[in-house]
Amino acid sequence: MSNKAVIQTAKAPAAIGPYSQAIKAGNTVYLSGQIPLDPERMEIVAGDVKAQARQVFTNLAAVCEEAAGSLQDIVKLNLYLVDLDNFALVNEVMEEFFQPPYPARAAVGVKALPKGSQVEAEGVMVIGD
Repeated sequence: MSNKAVIQTAKAPAAIGPYSQAIKAGNTVYLSGQIPLDPERMEIVAGDVKAQARQVFTNLAAVCEEAAGSLQDIVKLNLYLVDLDNFALVNEVMEEFFQPPYPARAAVGVKALPKGSQVEAEGVMVIGD
C-alpha cells in the first residue's frame, strides 16, 4: 500500500499542467514549482522581480501549510531566475520569508519560465519526526 498523498489548496495557484501542487510521501513533501501567479485570478502579479518573488514564496507557504508544515520545514529549495542579475533582490525577499537555519539551496539561470514569470521556486519539505 502506498503512503503517497496529493497536497492541494485553493490558497495557491491551481496546477497549469499535469502535476500536483505537492506530493507527500511519508514525512517528506515534494513541492512543485511555484511561479508568481495570483491564485484567485491565475495571472502573474504586477510589479518587479521582488513583487514576483514575494508571490512565489506566498504560494509556496500556502502549499506547505496545507501539508501541515511551513516554509521553515523546507530542507532543499531550488530557485530559477530568468535574469541572474536579480539574485540579490530575490535573496532580500527570501530573508523576509525564511529565518536561519536556511534550507540548502540552488539558484539556476534559465532562458524562460511559464507565463513570462521572472522567478520560480520548488523544494522539498520534511515534517514531523
